[in-house]
Amino acid sequence: MLYIVPTPIGNLGDITHRAQEVLSTVDLILAEDTRVTQRLLAKYEIHTPLRSYHAHNEHQTTANVIQLLKDGKTIALVSDAGTPGISDPGFMLVRACREAEEEVVVLPGPTAFVPALVGSGFPCDRFFFEGFLPHKKGRQTRWKFLVTIPHTLVLYESPYRLVKCLDEIRTYFAEIRNVCVVREISKMHEQYHFGTAAGLSAWFEKHPEKVKGEMVIIISSETSAREGQEEDDDE
Repeated sequence: MLYIVPTPIGNLGDITHRAQEVLSTVDLILAEDTRVTQRLLAKYEIHTPLRSYHAHNEHQTTANVIQLLKDGKTIALVSDAGTPGISDPGFMLVRACREAEEEVVVLPGPTAFVPALVGSGFPCDRFFFEGFLPHKKGRQTRWKFLVTIPHTLVLYESPYRLVKCLDEIRTYFAEIRNVCVVREISKMHEQYHFGTAAGLSAWFEKHPEKVKGEMVIIISSETSAREGQEEDDDE
């Protein structure tokens, strides 16, 4: 069978006992970056063989993985951090397994947007997860779509495009919603930054040393934004 195994998004102590057990007993681990995964395995003295499986080779290697499963091998898929398939390689392999009627077991575990969303304090009973926006083609179209969604929005962004993304939020949402930028989740320097898109953009431009690692950006719901404006008016 194929196991989908979430790995820590920051603190290596966040791995579950079940994840350790699976990674220790499978025949092969497919890793987004074998160097990153090797550090995790070394910490827990796991010596299972590793093989690369990432966005640049998944089309070429998926059929081979399916054959290994048909031959009776048990395989675990991990990404560099978090749950495979959530903005990481994994979807294609899981779909191929389902089509080939090979068993897939998904372990529960870390993913960056859940602690960021809950910790933001923005409404999370209904939310829309966008993940990474297209870098160029189709980006404007996605923004025009996101503006129509009244619920809390969740995005992933790289440090290289953080300020650009905040500037786009200011443009498309006209400062009518609050924004939270979360970085270093589960690490020693975990931080939540709150404000308007314009204010956060200016702050990060002045503090480039704070722009490290992948960011989670939370845009408040329309209801939350209106409630905040009403509180300001009352004051």
